[in-house]
Amino acid sequence: MPADLVDAETADHIVRTARTAVGDSLRSATYFTRDDFEQLYLRSDLERDADLSTFIGNEWRGFQITEDAYQGSELGDYRYTIRVFDHGYLVRLTTDREGVLVTTDGITMQDFEALASAIGAVLG
Repeated sequence: MPADLVDAETADHIVRTARTAVGDSLRSATYFTRDDFEQLYLRSDLERDADLSTFIGNEWRGFQITEDAYQGSELGDYRYTIRVFDHGYLVRLTTDREGVLVTTDGITMQDFEALASAIGAVLG
């Protein structure tokens, strides 16, 4: 995992944006491409034992499958994914080249929307 996958300014911008959108509910933020990833933030009370390479592989494939499956749907364009777990949530925002996974504690749908819009703007 190279330390220069994403430049420091963009990494900082992603973390600041996520913190602004969800505050202390932010658990982690990870930037990824098809081939690699870099964890940008992990809240201090959490363990560094997650298998991020498996998560990233699943989320990249999931993005491609989801985008293809819903293309042309009456629902409109695919925007982002929320996954719900016993101890938190995962939000995936992905473009054709890159993506960001953000994990959070419980937040509102408005917070998810604000988070997705803000991170989406960073990914451009």
